Amino acid sequence: MFLTRSSLIPGLIVLIGALSLASLVTGPAQITVPLALKALVSDQGAASIVVREIRLPRTALALLIGWIFGLSGAGLQGLLRNPLADTAVFGAPQAAAFGAVLVIYSGLIGTLSWALPFAAIVGALLSIALVVAVAGRGATIVVLVLAGLAVGSLAGAGTSLAVSLSSNPFAVTEIVFWLLGSFEDRSIVHVWLAAPFVLLASGLILSAAPGLRALALGEDTAQSLGINVPLLRGLIVAGAAIGTGASVAVAGSIGFVGLVVPHLVRPFVGYDPARTLVPAGLTGAALLLAADCAVRLIPSGAEVRIGVLTALLGVPFFLWVIARRKAELVETPA
Repeated sequence: MFLTRSSLIPGLIVLIGALSLASLVTGPAQITVPLALKALVSDQGAASIVVREIRLPRTALALLIGWIFGLSGAGLQGLLRNPLADTAVFGAPQAAAFGAVLVIYSGLIGTLSWALPFAAIVGALLSIALVVAVAGRGATIVVLVLAGLAVGSLAGAGTSLAVSLSSNPFAVTEIVFWLLGSFEDRSIVHVWLAAPFVLLASGLILSAAPGLRALALGEDTAQSLGINVPLLRGLIVAGAAIGTGASVAVAGSIGFVGLVVPHLVRPFVGYDPARTLVPAGLTGAALLLAADCAVRLIPSGAEVRIGVLTALLGVPFFLWVIARRKAELVETPA
């Protein structure tokens, strides 16, 4: 029996709360749940340092970034009316990473500068705009994926070039961070750096929800109902670019979250794109929280990068969706 939207959202909130607690207690230092909760509100010595300064920031970032990736993926899939639309498919994370790497490599700004998310946002916005412009309004998803692959490959090549030309090993290490994605060694400053942009991006995408419902009936029908389709497209593309750029600026390139989570929630909320937005955002937050806990539990000399784990999960899912719906994907225009 399928859950309704009204029961799904509270369930996801409870799950997120449980995963947040798990994130606060997971790591090399053994801390119990009661001690972690006490450490948040009172001085518990070393436990407070671990919980407040190390684990709380990465928990908050996983929540923010997972939320905006899930929300952006659902918004783009509703806008383009195909199941494979996502910022990762459009090359946005790679382009945002290239924008961040470019300004860091040039030495113009530091990793905690407010200019860094702006550089990443510009990279993400350019990648999505370029893919949409190249593919055209009537493009099939195959054309969109090919255009996104080209843009992502170009951005990746630019980042690789920066690595090749760098003579500073510390700069190379920093660049690799942007390529693989991680919440390791993030501080509360990174949370405040990303939060305003994530909130702005969320507002833009959520404000487009009524228009997405009408757009599901076709552009002509949506316009006849009074929907400003160019404005709707601009809100979602801008929101996706701002959210992706800000996320990549503080955590590096983390892909496929926005591709996977809308498919997970649609069977529970129906196939109305407007009703998918909030559950997809919450599911994205839960998924990234679980992935962040998982990378800390995997036995290895160094912590596995979370971008690697999401790619290992997302790529097989991506291929499964293509195999399941290949006839529809080839024939149906976006």
